[in-house]
Amino acid sequence: MRRARIRLATAATAAALALGTLPAAAYAAAAPATAARTRHHQLQPSSQAIRQIPLQGAVNLRDVGGYYTYSGGQVRQGLVYRSDALGKLTAADITTVSGLGLTKVVDFRIPMELQYDGADRLPPGLSPTSRPVSDLGLYGTLVGAISSGDPVKQEQMLGGGRAEAYMRDVYRTFVTSPENRAQFATTLREIADGGQGPLLYHCTSGKDRTGWMSYVLLRALGVPQETAGSDYLASNTFRAAYDAQVRAGLKQSGRMQNPDLLIPLQEVRQDYLDAATARMEADYGGFYGYLTDGLGLDLRTLAKLQNKLVR
Repeated sequence: MRRARIRLATAATAAALALGTLPAAAYAAAAPATAARTRHHQLQPSSQAIRQIPLQGAVNLRDVGGYYTYSGGQVRQGLVYRSDALGKLTAADITTVSGLGLTKVVDFRIPMELQYDGADRLPPGLSPTSRPVSDLGLYGTLVGAISSGDPVKQEQMLGGGRAEAYMRDVYRTFVTSPENRAQFATTLREIADGGQGPLLYHCTSGKDRTGWMSYVLLRALGVPQETAGSDYLASNTFRAAYDAQVRAGLKQSGRMQNPDLLIPLQEVRQDYLDAATARMEADYGGFYGYLTDGLGLDLRTLAKLQNKLVR
């Protein structure tokens, strides 16, 4: 029984490392330096700044606002936020998050992720809304691959382009899965609701499910496709140092001889986004068809999104 508990703990730790959720103590040691570097750093996709909110226990919390639309409007800031998991927030982080004035937090993680990584740590009075979006078993695959400690098995599971192919399949399900579409659609309707205050949505790393949600929202608001794509790709910048630290920790611990196998899973790539948009074109004829037929959003809801979020 004790050995079984040890194996379970090892699996949980391995999965947490791989998916960007180091223990809080590790964050405390490493994150402040990263935060100091990024606190005043602004990326400029299409000459527009990305507003990151630096935290110790999360590295990819951003305001979705600030971008300009085709019509010359600007997406309002302070209304919608995107993030990685919030289960490792420090007391100082919770104070920072409290200052955002959030009234709703939507968690796209599946139950297995919650089991291993833990629930969000949020300001008093704020509870997360669980709205799982399928990862096609990716999290479980990582648990199995890393906890095995077997370099041959890890290569067989993740090497030779298999990890990249897995990610493309995950992105296609954002379009093809009725359950996934329903979760994204519900979130967009809540964002459009004039009575809904500031809202944050997140997954584990804040890059795939969260990245697709943000891409769809920005394009629905009339933000140019190139700019929405730049916002999606910016996760690589915000996560790079931390993800490299994760790989180094796995190698040092002996769990992986070649932790670079994880890079395709840790990164966002244009190729992944293209897999989803190509599926969208094939199934719905384009972005508008995905919004109306795929997500079931009517013109009134799309207008409410514009009226609320674009000035």
